[in-house]
Amino acid sequence: MPRTRIGYTLSSEEHGPQRLVEIAERAEDAGFDFLSISDHFHPWVSAQGESPFVWSTLGAIANATDEIEVGVGVTCPTIRIHPVNVAHAVATVDELFGDRFTFGVGTGENLNEHVTGERWPEHDVRLEMLDEAMDVMRKLWTGQTTSHHGKHYTVENARLYTCPDEQPTTIASAFGPQTAEWVADNADGLWCSGPKGEPVEAYEDAGGDGPKYTQLHGCYADSEEEAVETVYEKWPNGSIPGELGQELPTPAHFEQAAQMVEKEDIAEAGTTTSPDPQDHIDSLEQAVDAGYDHVYFHQIGDEQEKAIEFYEEEVLPSFR
Repeated sequence: MPRTRIGYTLSSEEHGPQRLVEIAERAEDAGFDFLSISDHFHPWVSAQGESPFVWSTLGAIANATDEIEVGVGVTCPTIRIHPVNVAHAVATVDELFGDRFTFGVGTGENLNEHVTGERWPEHDVRLEMLDEAMDVMRKLWTGQTTSHHGKHYTVENARLYTCPDEQPTTIASAFGPQTAEWVADNADGLWCSGPKGEPVEAYEDAGGDGPKYTQLHGCYADSEEEAVETVYEKWPNGSIPGELGQELPTPAHFEQAAQMVEKEDIAEAGTTTSPDPQDHIDSLEQAVDAGYDHVYFHQIGDEQEKAIEFYEEEVLPSFR
């Protein structure tokens, strides 16, 4: 059985572009297998403080790293940015990384996608839009002149001249069985957040046999109390329940919803705040047991080097 690949999150909501490049370099040196960078127009809450354009940042990361695999987790190529432009960006970044790049897609969040004034549709419509967008992008990635007149998108005489030789590896996000079944038919792998077993089961039952990614949130600090304080300040959105994460339109709305979050809710949301290496190892193993073969850790807050060193010395050796 292939070993589990352990990755590290580049949080675009919390760090500026140059800082993200520095974190990527340090994570590669520490021996992480891959990196995943988020694609957001807004942070979730204003305390996070950043939101650089992911495609520019990825170009810098490609230049600064040598071997580590890098994915964007995940982009919504349907509303904020037309799929023609996303296909163009992906083709260029894929060329820069060679075989190190993975393109992650999803149906998006209102927080990022409503900014052009377009209506935020219900989930079934968003999935229909994603399906059509993927069709458009895959045609463009052939390098052939493409026209498309569909329900949601029009493309006329578009051709990508800078284009990878093969279709970019594409994984897709799913939080429930319906979308997981779509992923099995339309993507090269599955992306999730947290050690949820249901999407993996639905994905595999529908015939999906690609890599399965999930992100685990946490904060390593000198004490659990310090870590909880950091998460409570910087990432209260992780404890907001239900589908609000897809529906709220602005950081201010997330801040209002976060007023309902108590510090006790952080652990219940599955956020690892212990300084004990075994607790971090157990969290990763829980995701592996749920069926994920690519598991990556999101260190919440400013102490990135401290967390990377901790994982390098105390956690990663358990997965080698």
